[in-house]
Amino acid sequence: QVQLVESGGGLVQAGEALRLSCAASGRTLITYTMGWFRQAPGKEREFVAAICWSGGRTYYSDSAKGRFTISRDNAKSTTYLQMTSLKPEDTAVYYCAATSAPYSSIVYYARSYDYWGQGTQVTVSS
Repeated sequence: QVQLVESGGGLVQAGEALRLSCAASGRTLITYTMGWFRQAPGKEREFVAAICWSGGRTYYSDSAKGRFTISRDNAKSTTYLQMTSLKPEDTAVYYCAATSAPYSSIVYYARSYDYWGQGTQVTVSS
C-alpha cells in the first residue's frame, strides 16, 4: 500500500512563493515518475509538473514553466514543488501522484498515475 502525503499549502499573496512537499511511504517509489496536478473549484484536474525517477528529466505545464520547479529526494522519498511568483489563478488543491509507466509522453495525463495524495490547498490572494 502506497501513501502519498502532501504538505506546505497555505494562503499567500500574489507574487509570493510556496514550497509543497509530497512524502511517500509504504513502498519504494524510486523508479516511479512523480507528478503534481491541481484542481480549482469547478474545473478539471490539470497537470502542473512531473519528474522522472532519476530527476534527470522534468516536465511542466505552460502555466508552470519559468515559475515552478519540481525536484525529488529519493533518499527521503519526497518530491517537492517550489512555486514562485504566485498568481491568484494558481489557487487550487494541489495533488501529488506517482506512475510506474515508463513512457514520458503520458506524464501529462491524470489517468496515467497509479497513486494519489489527498491534496493540499493553495490560495493566492490578489
